[in-house]
Amino acid sequence: MRITGARQHNLKDVALEIPRGRLTVFTGVSGSGKSSVVFDTVAVEAQRQLAETFGWFVRNRLPKYARPKADTIDRLSPVIVVDQRPVGGGARSTVGTMTDIHAMLRVLYSRCGTPSAGEATAYSFNDPAGMCRRCDGLGKVVRLDLERALDRAKSLNEGAILLPMVGVGSAWWQLFAETGLLDPDKPLADYTEEETRLLLYDDCGRRVRRARARNENAYEGLVVGFHRQYVNRDVSGLGDKLRGAVQRFVREDVCPECAGARLNAAARTSVVAGLGIAEMAALEAGELIEVLRGIDDPVGGPVAQRAVASLERVVGIGLGYLSLDRETGTLSGGEGQRLKMVRHLGSALTGMTYVFDEPSTGLHPRDVSRVNELLLRLRDKGNTVLVVEHDPDVIAVADHVVDLGPGAGADGGRVVYEGTVAGLIAADTPTGRALRRTTGVRTAVRPPTGWLTLSDVTLHNLDRVTVEVPTGALTVVTGVAGSGKSSLFCQALPARYPEAVVVDQSAVGASARSTPATYLGVMEPLRRLFARAHGVPPALFSANSRGGCATCRGRGEIRTDLAFMDPVTRTCEDCGGRRFRAEVLAMTVAGRSIADVLELTARAALDVLGGDPAMRPPLAALCDVGLGYLALGQAVSSLSGGERQRLKLATRLHRTGELYVLDEPTTGLHLADVDGLVALLDRLVDAGNTVVVVEHDPEVVKRADWVVDLGPEGGRRGGEVLFTGPPAELLAHPYSPTAEHLRRRHHGPFACPEFATR
Repeated sequence: MRITGARQHNLKDVALEIPRGRLTVFTGVSGSGKSSVVFDTVAVEAQRQLAETFGWFVRNRLPKYARPKADTIDRLSPVIVVDQRPVGGGARSTVGTMTDIHAMLRVLYSRCGTPSAGEATAYSFNDPAGMCRRCDGLGKVVRLDLERALDRAKSLNEGAILLPMVGVGSAWWQLFAETGLLDPDKPLADYTEEETRLLLYDDCGRRVRRARARNENAYEGLVVGFHRQYVNRDVSGLGDKLRGAVQRFVREDVCPECAGARLNAAARTSVVAGLGIAEMAALEAGELIEVLRGIDDPVGGPVAQRAVASLERVVGIGLGYLSLDRETGTLSGGEGQRLKMVRHLGSALTGMTYVFDEPSTGLHPRDVSRVNELLLRLRDKGNTVLVVEHDPDVIAVADHVVDLGPGAGADGGRVVYEGTVAGLIAADTPTGRALRRTTGVRTAVRPPTGWLTLSDVTLHNLDRVTVEVPTGALTVVTGVAGSGKSSLFCQALPARYPEAVVVDQSAVGASARSTPATYLGVMEPLRRLFARAHGVPPALFSANSRGGCATCRGRGEIRTDLAFMDPVTRTCEDCGGRRFRAEVLAMTVAGRSIADVLELTARAALDVLGGDPAMRPPLAALCDVGLGYLALGQAVSSLSGGERQRLKLATRLHRTGELYVLDEPTTGLHLADVDGLVALLDRLVDAGNTVVVVEHDPEVVKRADWVVDLGPEGGRRGGEVLFTGPPAELLAHPYSPTAEHLRRRHHGPFACPEFATR
């Protein structure tokens, strides 16, 4: 593949020749331009050109891609992108439905089930023929928790209904309080049985008129209306704020009719090999393989063997601890990405280009070799494999390496090395220097100031686990994927200590117009600063409000959809891409317009605006997490995964005496950036905080004060505390997978003998 003059995002006229039929790894510090080359240039152009081969009718229904900013992009092949975007699919999507293995089981039961429930659809919890009628195939029932939703000591006028969408004065509240049906000044505790039924459960279709309304409205009880609007639908489709409000006031219980099996009675009672289909789906992948291998029925045997072949691919990718009934929404980003890989393992396609975004994410170092085997198998079929990756173990198996940098943002966007792995190790680049570095484990650990105790924790695969965590120290929690790390420290610990500040891997809640300035709360004081200086309303300095350019509506660019042709995105000519109206840009503070300030990097803005007490802390936090190079007005959507994770962390810094829990904060971080992250964690601890980090990165484990290692495997074979203590003592543990890998990597990432020949 040949690229010349690539200028997407921060790329600076990049020219590259990527070998076809080889495994090429792209590396470099976070924000250096790796994703801009692989995803936003190569993958987008391949998808765009492939779409051009279809007729106009089909093209109008396909995603539309604008041509990447580059002079030439030649010799491409069809591309398959396997990224880290959440799998999604809602509550009806499971590991079994995503991998199509559940469909194979349905066929098996429709042929061999005793007694038979009918065709394959009769065993589907997503089809009316098979789903439990009580829970509509969800396996659980969600109910409004009236103990949380009502303050019965108060009247309607006093705010007895605590649901935020039924606040005093709202249209919904008026149906109860201003229609004459109920006494708005009477405490709910004094309601008669009929009044309580009318308030909560009435569903007779009566029409009522609110005091301030001209027309009549349909009346329904609070519980009936709440269930219709928020319960009898998938709440994952609601906005973040509304979904959070709903979830605070509902109680989720296992369906009393199907006991969580999701299926109706006919499907539940049908058995194969002594098990119902729901019981098979509840087995771990490795256990289910053994059951299916024992099926020798002449009709069902071939179907079972097809399911076994798919399950073996799930096990081979390190996810043997998952069950088919696991909802995809509960999977981590790394687990979801590896499940996407499973789809391609059985493919007979060749000549394709596979693009992976950090496939080692969420994997214990012991299991990275499984991902490497997959990447090499795809290459050996005659495909081109492109991988954006930081893990030294993945870099080690590359045929070709492209190192971007040298820095991030405006300081990156250049190819600083291209060639073999051996050449990269010797190169004078941030990646080369990091690969050559040798570090030992921390021996001078901080003494604990106290202990946090978790006792008899039973959750998921944890069975009465007890563990102590030192306060005033940096604790790293490690163990293979599925061993119980997140269950114990990201769920049980915050539940026991609600004051914990949890920075997890959930997506940054930001709109298409979000910037670091808006996300960190810098824009409000910045707008007030300009407003005071010129005696005008603050809204005038918002590109999303009165101050936005009328032509581009404050976006800075105009996107034209040409229906059957590619969309065209061009810089707005009226504002020059600066998003604001001309009269707003003419108003300055210290010689800078609002657009000039938003074009400053966080580090430069700290020098200019650091005197404002409202703006200094968030700007300093952005610099502390290593994002000082970001422009304040840069779109959050353009940030890499690692940058977004650290942006979230920046909002939670500078709190003293706190308990911090971080879930794999090195996700998306370059080896050189990990040093900055650990230094930040050290500063948090030195300031009097307690920091708990769930992490796989050996460099973070080695520099902890205290290590909690779980295992020995994932799923039912995990959930056990293998080791607690300082990292130096972990090195001597006889059977911990973490200890084994630390011993191998004790003198540096490429100190292992197997790397010597690469």
